[in-house]
Amino acid sequence: MRHTLHAEWTKLRTAPGTAMLLAASIVLTAGASALAAAIVACPGSCTADTTRLSLTGVMLGQATVATLAVLAMSSEYSTGMIRVTLAAMPRRPALLAAKAAVLTGVVLVAGTIAVGASLLAGRVLEPGNGFTTANGFASLSLAHGPTLRAAAGSVLYLALVALLSLGAATALRDSAAAITVVLGLLYVFPILGDVVLNPVWQHRIERWTPMNAGLAIQATRNLGTLPVGPWAGLGVLAAWTAVALLAGGLLLRLRDA
Repeated sequence: MRHTLHAEWTKLRTAPGTAMLLAASIVLTAGASALAAAIVACPGSCTADTTRLSLTGVMLGQATVATLAVLAMSSEYSTGMIRVTLAAMPRRPALLAAKAAVLTGVVLVAGTIAVGASLLAGRVLEPGNGFTTANGFASLSLAHGPTLRAAAGSVLYLALVALLSLGAATALRDSAAAITVVLGLLYVFPILGDVVLNPVWQHRIERWTPMNAGLAIQATRNLGTLPVGPWAGLGVLAAWTAVALLAGGLLLRLRDA
């Protein structure tokens, strides 16, 4: 297994788009978060959750994380390298596990940098927009338990999105199809929740769709009004991820290269 991990790390590290996509995920996440922190102001939005506001960019940065994860698997099918990989490592579940482990490690590092930069931007910019102690808002700090949970949960959220995308790419084999499916799951369902008029179905969509449920981990205020709790919501995303990986792993075992 050690040799498989080393091989997968080498492939991911030397792939042409890896560094660019990781850098883009950090820049997009931190940049969008800083923009949100600079625009939203109190008294206009004095009910805002400042921690969640400062982590807004995760919704954008996840797209590059998903793309990186899809390419980690589907590029091997498009180039035919998957045959060489399977010849060297015929234990297909171990191969998928190694890809998942390497990908998770890389995304956790990039996600930690992106989330840290986002919180720093919020800490610097939000007080200038009226989110001050005088208005009942403490400065963002990881010493605050809910803020720490939101930050750590956001990093885990990005890792789960990466694994969900890896599972989809393993099952579908095609980059365009896998990226379309994953981004559709992440972004289209929330739009459906906004246009569906039936409140029961709105609640179900908000509670069980990957992005809506997973990003509940960022909430630090008014938790009782959420369709799903922070850790329960991240559990919903984890369930989606597990299904994708199990489906991908099963198809990887059953199909020819």
